[in-house]
Amino acid sequence: MVDVKKKILIIEDDSTISAMYKGKFEAEGFIVFTAGAGAEGFEIAKKEKLGIIMLDIILPQMDGFSVLTGLKSDIKTKNIPVIMLTNLGTDEDKVKAKKLGAVDYIVKANLTPAQVSETIKKYIK
Repeated sequence: MVDVKKKILIIEDDSTISAMYKGKFEAEGFIVFTAGAGAEGFEIAKKEKLGIIMLDIILPQMDGFSVLTGLKSDIKTKNIPVIMLTNLGTDEDKVKAKKLGAVDYIVKANLTPAQVSETIKKYIK
């Protein structure tokens, strides 16, 4: 039986970034699911028992804020911690993400994958 805390979903449309984080997290023993679009990520989140979700804002189909709203209003997914992982660093976006239920907001350009991994671990203890 796999520990739910060890399961991460990365919803990110940039396959290079997605692959980089997937590799980093898998090397640390996590089971990683990836989705390249908002709607796809939302479906995976409803099917899998996850420890945490990394969510980009600019995505095809549904943007990250719409996905976050959906996750937080669905009984199956509302308690999964969601960290916004994006290049949009405005205070407005940060406030909006927190209001919608994100536990943290990371600007990709500001942190290395190792630093992001450390941040994730704070929320899945």
